[in-house]
Amino acid sequence: MPDAATVTTPMKFSIVVPTYNEAGGIERLVRTVAGIFKQGGLDGEIVVVDDNSPDGTGAIVDRLEAEGLPVRCLHRPGKLGLSSGVIDGWKFARAESVAVGAMDADFSHDAAILPRMVNALATGGYGLAIGSRYVPGGGIENWPKRRIITSRVAIALAQPLTPIKDITSGYFLVTRAALDGVELDPIGFKIGLEVIAKARYGRALEVPYVFTDRIAGESKLNQSEIFNYLKQLGRIYRARLTGKK
Repeated sequence: MPDAATVTTPMKFSIVVPTYNEAGGIERLVRTVAGIFKQGGLDGEIVVVDDNSPDGTGAIVDRLEAEGLPVRCLHRPGKLGLSSGVIDGWKFARAESVAVGAMDADFSHDAAILPRMVNALATGGYGLAIGSRYVPGGGIENWPKRRIITSRVAIALAQPLTPIKDITSGYFLVTRAALDGVELDPIGFKIGLEVIAKARYGRALEVPYVFTDRIAGESKLNQSEIFNYLKQLGRIYRARLTGKK
């Protein structure tokens, strides 16, 4: 099998970035990711799904599209949630994209590993590539101890579902074929958990990266999202126990 780290490919893919009040960093993110596409010879597009941000995030993305950058914006009427934003973004993505994925708008996800994630799928050996904080080479910077503990507990609760180490990662790329006929629950903000637990991707590759806490805007994690995660997890376990996926 070709080395997923070195093979280059014109495989078409779409990365969805859900946003709400990310004007402080969205232009830098789009330009950074677009530069990685160009440098790596990748045929990618960025789909920003904006929930009518009052700070003008959507308008910034529209301007960048007009400049010719590989980005489009899906404008939604209000704050409808991260997971539903990713799912809507996949529907909005160009039809010819063989793979779709998601990443955060706040620079916590290292865009430099995108070529390896794309190439993992393009070689045909993997149906899912995950940016992972919890495999050798991965890590976390600038997180308070409370956030680290919360993350570790969330992963421990979900670990019986899969051998994947970073099951709560929101940074991933999956083939469209793996999602065919799969019903994803848009509750909460852990769409990656839904994909890992339900999609028919065969083999998965965890690509290490160092998670860095956001440099602009405000964290979306709150008590409500923690409750939604537990609710989401409960639904997945019930589906497994009843033989549904």
